[in-house]
Amino acid sequence: MTDDVWLPIPPEKIHGLPGGFRYLFWDGGDNGEQEFPGDPADCVAYVVPYLRGAAVKHRPLKSMTRLRLIQTLTAGVDDMLPALSEVGPGVRLCNARGVHETSTAELALTLTLSALRGIPGFVRAQDEERWRPAPMPSLADRTVLVVGYGAIGEAIEDRLVPFEPGRVLRVARSRRTTERGLVHPLTELPALLPEADVVILSVPLTETTRHLVDAAFLARMKDGALLVNVARGPVVDTGALLAELESGRLTAALDVTDPEPLPPGHPLWRAPGVLISPHVGGLSSAFPPRAERLLVDQLSRFVNHEPLRNVILTTGPCTTGG
Repeated sequence: MTDDVWLPIPPEKIHGLPGGFRYLFWDGGDNGEQEFPGDPADCVAYVVPYLRGAAVKHRPLKSMTRLRLIQTLTAGVDDMLPALSEVGPGVRLCNARGVHETSTAELALTLTLSALRGIPGFVRAQDEERWRPAPMPSLADRTVLVVGYGAIGEAIEDRLVPFEPGRVLRVARSRRTTERGLVHPLTELPALLPEADVVILSVPLTETTRHLVDAAFLARMKDGALLVNVARGPVVDTGALLAELESGRLTAALDVTDPEPLPPGHPLWRAPGVLISPHVGGLSSAFPPRAERLLVDQLSRFVNHEPLRNVILTTGPCTTGG
């Protein structure tokens, strides 16, 4: 019997992995049916494949009877929660805090600037070889509301500040004060929405945040405001957003959608005033080195019985997803 660690990155590409484990490569394969690299019963630490569907990620779990650690390479763990009933007690589920902040915040700013300055329209005009100058809103002097002021939200503000916004408002689950100022509790969100020219979503997907952005939320946004979603698609009620986009009252820039992937023919593709990117917030050259540093550190902690980073929960006898 060996203590195996399943990695979605070939182990020879990760410098500094600690000894004491047998490292096996498994990323599910393109069709999700890649053969297992070893006996799942020997796996003690499972690093979840990145950019695979939930069915692929869940497939080996019920056979991992010695599992002690599930490490995702995503900031959100919502897709793993329903499968936790497949594993025994005492398994720690950890996310990838520290890996995606840089890339996701960069994209949030890119989407915001592109939507405000009319870049999609300029690209279409370029395709048609048409010179079409037009005055567009600037990020400067605007009020920006960041909904979800965790590590990614803080990184978003880091990148907003040099563009001289008029104000940055911050919302998280509970009230606190940071070096930059007050973080408002979620209960104060309705009162803040009418003040914002740009609303950026960076919340995790939970039962509390599912359809947080509903018709009432959108109705409180000021006319002409921009909604930017780098969180999860189901945080937004797609039908309610479509109604606002089609009326022309609001605009949106979305890295995530519901459904996702967005199927051909879906009305969101052709809705006026929307910019869509295909869930690439974390998918950049910044991802591999940060993911590898996290894995080396986390597995070193694991083998040395030191406190793990980013523990979201530890399974108990009756753990279930939800």
